[in-house]
Amino acid sequence: MTTETLSGKPLAALIRGRVQEQVRALELEGNRPLLAVVMATADESTRWYVRSIERAAERAGVDCRIIDLGHEATEQVLAGVLRDLDAEPSVNGIILQAPLPPGVPTEGLVGLIAPDKDIDGANPLSLGRLAVGQPAFAPATARSVVEILDHYQVPVAGKDVVVVGRSAVVGKPLSLLLLGRDATVTLCHSKSGPLEKHTKGADVVVVAAGRVGLLTGDHVSAKTVVIDVGTNVLPDGSLVGDVDEASVNGTAAALTPVPGGVGSVTTALLLLHTVEAARRQSSPVPLLTGASGVHVLETAG
Repeated sequence: MTTETLSGKPLAALIRGRVQEQVRALELEGNRPLLAVVMATADESTRWYVRSIERAAERAGVDCRIIDLGHEATEQVLAGVLRDLDAEPSVNGIILQAPLPPGVPTEGLVGLIAPDKDIDGANPLSLGRLAVGQPAFAPATARSVVEILDHYQVPVAGKDVVVVGRSAVVGKPLSLLLLGRDATVTLCHSKSGPLEKHTKGADVVVVAAGRVGLLTGDHVSAKTVVIDVGTNVLPDGSLVGDVDEASVNGTAAALTPVPGGVGSVTTALLLLHTVEAARRQSSPVPLLTGASGVHVLETAG
């Protein structure tokens, strides 16, 4: 059988086009959107991701300020920078990029980002709002999975969807988004037992565990749509996901590529969230919400 490739690039282009339209409208009001990304790591995959955000922002007309504090930055230094950015009116969106230096807790630091500037849904308050169906910016990676499924008209209402990985960045918020779309969600983790027990009969499997080759063709069936959220940098510098692409191709119904899949949509959504935050901060209006209560984007089918 032929496995359909669900590229994120066409959807990312649509989102970037919408971002550019909103940037032009904001500039007419004298408002130039600004995204600040704070990082404190030498991890190459993270630095690659931040560079991709910076390039995408430049193409879309969004100002992007990268604040690299180095892999030895202390919690106090990071907290001070975040407080300053949160208080700066010209900064519309803030990202604290993980991982942080050893011993530096993420939880307290992301709580320093006001929900209106928390364009990657990292503040626990944002996740709480998401959980109870109130307006919030969802983590962009989690939302990008839903947007890809929508774009390729993959139904989730009443379907069995398995999410592999329970992080607060992807797995947990994605489960909430999918529940808001009436999916039956199974959230798998390291204690869930044999993976195929959960994934073999699933309609959709989303893999976000950070382990190269975790999902193989033996874990899926001919009806399964596989969304690969993994971004793993190999010693040769190449980027791969969590899915063994060679074995899943020809077995599953569809698969997102890495690179060129979820990641490309994620960066575009971060920019969309930034311009939406800028619009709200200049003239506060309620977030547009869907049935799940999360800020939603209209996309072409």
